[in-house]
Amino acid sequence: MKTLYLLPILAVLISCNSQPTPEPTKTEPTEKRQSAYALVIHGGAGTILKKNMTPELEQAYTAKMNEALDIGEEILKGGGSSQEAVVAVIQLMENSPLFNAGKGAVFTNQGTNEMDASIMDGNTLNAGAVGGVTNIQNPITAALAVMEQSDHVFMVGKGAEAFAKLNGCQTVDPSYFRTERRWNSLQRIKEKEAKEAKKNLTELSESKHGTVGAVALDKDGNITAGTSTGGMTNKRYNRVGDSPIIGAGTYADNETCGVSCTGHGEYFIRYAVAYDVSAAMRHGNKDLNTAAQEVIHGRMKDAGGTGGLIALDKKGNISMPFNTAGMYRGYVTDNERVVRIYGD
Repeated sequence: MKTLYLLPILAVLISCNSQPTPEPTKTEPTEKRQSAYALVIHGGAGTILKKNMTPELEQAYTAKMNEALDIGEEILKGGGSSQEAVVAVIQLMENSPLFNAGKGAVFTNQGTNEMDASIMDGNTLNAGAVGGVTNIQNPITAALAVMEQSDHVFMVGKGAEAFAKLNGCQTVDPSYFRTERRWNSLQRIKEKEAKEAKKNLTELSESKHGTVGAVALDKDGNITAGTSTGGMTNKRYNRVGDSPIIGAGTYADNETCGVSCTGHGEYFIRYAVAYDVSAAMRHGNKDLNTAAQEVIHGRMKDAGGTGGLIALDKKGNISMPFNTAGMYRGYVTDNERVVRIYGD
C-alpha cells in the first residue's frame, strides 16, 4: 500500500485518504481554450415542472447548486485539480437530502439504501467505482479510493465497504441515510404496486432521477468526471444502474470530453451513453454539443430511454442536453455562471 494523504479541497473535508498520484501531464490543446477552467454539475433529470415546485424548494435547489459551483470554482480558480473539484462538489451534494445520492438516497424494496458512485481521470484514463454500498457516508470517496489505492476499477457490496473503510473512508450507521421524504416515496410506490397487482414496480417516467454528477476542467487541461446515486426507489435484487459503470454513466478523456449521466440507467448502459459522446467526437469529428445532443435525443430516446447528461471538452465548451421535462443543472467558467432547473 502506498503512502496515504488527505486531498486538500479547502473547506470541504474529504473523508477518504488517498495515495499521491504522478505529476499530471499538462495538455497543450491545439485549439484555443474558451475558459481557463470550467465546471458543470447536475442533480438529476426527470419530470421536474415549475407548477409542481414550491418557491421554497426551488430556492433550496438553486442555492445548493450555487454552493456546489462556489466550492468547485474556488478550487479550480486557485489552481487546484479537476479531481479535487469533482470530489468536493459531489461530496457536498451527497451530504444534501435534496438529491438522490448519499444522505438523500432513495430506498430499496427492502427499506434499505444502496448507493453507487464512480470517478474517472481524463489524463490517465484511470477510474474507480463502487456499487451497492450501504454504510459509506460519501460513496464518491470510496470510488476515489478504488481508483487510487487498487489495481481494480469496480468493487461492490460488502467488499467495497471493507476496502473503503480500510482506506480511511468515513463509515456511518445505515440509519444516517434515512429521510422521511424518501421513505414516504417508497410507501407510495408500494401502495401503487399492491393496488395495480404489479411486481417490481420502480419509479421511472413520472419520477425525478436525482443522481448527482460533476465534470471539471482545470488550468492544466485535465478533465475529471464523477457520478453518485441512490438508484431507483423500490429497486430489488441489488439492482445497479449506469452511475458506477465506466462508459455508461461516467467517462473522461482529455482528448475529447468528460461526461456524467442521469436518468433511466438501463438505457444508459445499453447504449454506452457516456462513452458514446466521446466516441462521436473522436471518431466522428463532431463537436461536443452536437455529439451530446445526438446521443440524448437520438437512439436512446428513440428506444424509450429518458434522462440527460452534462459534458465539457478540453476547450471548456459545455453541453447539458436532456429529453425529460427538466434537469437540475449548472456550470461555471472564468467568465460565466448558469443554474437552471426546467426545460428552458
